[in-house]
Amino acid sequence: MPSTRSKWLAGIAGLAILASQPVGAKESAEPVQIGSLSGAYLAARVAESDNDLDGAIAYYRRALEFDADNKQLQQSLMLALISQGKFDAALPLADKLKTEPEIERFSRLALAVDSIRKKDYSKAETWLKLALESDLDRLITALMTGWAKLGGGNASEALSYVEQLKGPEWYTLFTTYHRALIADNAGLKDKAEAAYAEALDNVSAGSAAPETWMRAAEAYAGFLARQGERDKARGVLDKADEFAQGRLPIAALRDAIEQGKPVPKLVDGPTAGSTEVLLNLGSALNRGGGEAFVKLYLQYAMALEPNNDQVLLQLAAVAEQQQEAEQAIALYRRIPDSSPMKRVSELQLGLNLADLGRHDEAIVHLKALLESEPDDMRAYLALGGVYASKEDFKSAAEIYDKAVARLAEPERENWNVFYQRGIAYERLKQWPKAEPNFRKALELFPDQPQVMNYLGYSWVDMNINLDEGLELIRKAVDLRPSDGYIVDSLGWAYYRLGRFDDAVRELERAVSLKPDDPVLNDHLGDAYWRVGRRLEATFQWSHARDMKPEPNVLESVEKKLKEGLPALPDTATAEKTPPRQPETEQKPAAPEQDGQKSEAAPRAQAAVEAVPAAYTVQRGQSLWSIAAEKLGNGNRYLEILNLNPELRGDPGRIVPGQSLRMPPSN
Repeated sequence: MPSTRSKWLAGIAGLAILASQPVGAKESAEPVQIGSLSGAYLAARVAESDNDLDGAIAYYRRALEFDADNKQLQQSLMLALISQGKFDAALPLADKLKTEPEIERFSRLALAVDSIRKKDYSKAETWLKLALESDLDRLITALMTGWAKLGGGNASEALSYVEQLKGPEWYTLFTTYHRALIADNAGLKDKAEAAYAEALDNVSAGSAAPETWMRAAEAYAGFLARQGERDKARGVLDKADEFAQGRLPIAALRDAIEQGKPVPKLVDGPTAGSTEVLLNLGSALNRGGGEAFVKLYLQYAMALEPNNDQVLLQLAAVAEQQQEAEQAIALYRRIPDSSPMKRVSELQLGLNLADLGRHDEAIVHLKALLESEPDDMRAYLALGGVYASKEDFKSAAEIYDKAVARLAEPERENWNVFYQRGIAYERLKQWPKAEPNFRKALELFPDQPQVMNYLGYSWVDMNINLDEGLELIRKAVDLRPSDGYIVDSLGWAYYRLGRFDDAVRELERAVSLKPDDPVLNDHLGDAYWRVGRRLEATFQWSHARDMKPEPNVLESVEKKLKEGLPALPDTATAEKTPPRQPETEQKPAAPEQDGQKSEAAPRAQAAVEAVPAAYTVQRGQSLWSIAAEKLGNGNRYLEILNLNPELRGDPGRIVPGQSLRMPPSN
């Protein structure tokens, strides 16, 4: 199943910003009156599971009215308050829970954060001593203790404390980076440079914590620039660009160095250092599924530095992951104008407006950004993405055409412009225009999994270039083995080719990776049916139905639950005719607009009852190739689609041996 929408603009600029927080969170309705402890507690847990933290806070407070000394309720309320950005309101609870071993990792951390922002560093050190701690807790408390010692005037003790920290191998990048920062802040230039260089050399650790590695590179280049070693600073930035091309903070720093501007410390002082600890660990943990945990650490960081652009961006991304577009918009609006990430935040803001259904507002916003910088490929991608989200692929294609026209010499980082243009033309049913864009994207970025998946699946779906198409999808799966959508593409390609056992194997894996997607469950149900596992097929279809899929998918699933899939005819003739390439010179069909139907539809409907089943699908064929061969125009596949209601509007549902009603050839 090709993925047609990528919200983040990482393809064009290498942006890996993550983010989210509850500033600007939606207001919950006043909780209903609850007359029992258990009722209030259960209501709070339900609100929490729905990511309604305001509601959870209200219900936990209500529960505490019944049992004010309940430590579990106090703990839950404290964490909800911190996660919702109400840090000061959580401090009294943190004080009550400061000696509770099971919660002190959060309660004492809150008290330490409060002490650091008050510059009471000795008190912070006290709070950072825990009775029980995991490897993660020990790393956080040790690094923050190092910064507290520096704040107390003990630079050598601070460095020694961090240097002596023992732990798993993954500690190394974080400890080395913060040793460099502490030494830099203390004016210990030789030690700072040695530690910075050590962090930069640890590229393998950067693959596990890319944000932290890039921050280390940025800090190191800035350090070198302040020492007057600009050539060496440029070398560090070059290495950063090799690691992740197009990072805006790196580009901004390079410009500052080239122009001879002053370069301030990336992290200046104990408060900023403690913020950096929480930011680094929060971003490293943000790998999907742990958003609530990540948000908590980022909110601690926000309490220390409310206007830190990187923390705001990380919090905004978590809000997006949790589908909280209003929260994300509020956070993006807080990014300071001086931040190199300001423009990206404005682009993301536009995409979130579209997610809220405010497409016209999003288009106006993004057009203004594009007009201000007409060579910014990210703006073209964002605006094109908004048009695509409202299925206005004609406008999307026009925007991407303008983007390509601005590219004198496309580079690797421009692959996504061609990829998105290819998708737009494919959705407009203009394959002769779409395919060259996919090929160009792969020329710029060989082995890009999304492109290989989309192009390979499209070929298989049209039953052309079958071997090459399957190979592309397999390579995409090898590169992204945990991407349920790409694995689904491989399974559905096997299904389309009648290789149902192979389809079951891959589709089962796809569903295990993405169990909450109704389309993947629907596909697996189809495959089960074809291999005779009909009870399991019914279960998968029922599961897909209960996930509230799109109307067209729901209609298809409900019909299958009543009738199953039609029997496959004898496929004895399926191997006789080789696949046929689609006609590349045919005039593309005009896309259907909202409220309009293809002009072929009335003609096809009128003929439904009169035209008998007249053609048997052979291996390697698609509706397009059948229409091109039998009707002289591949775009007439819509007529075949309308004549065969059992396809339910999906040209991908034909299989070898199936009988199709055909319209007249003239």
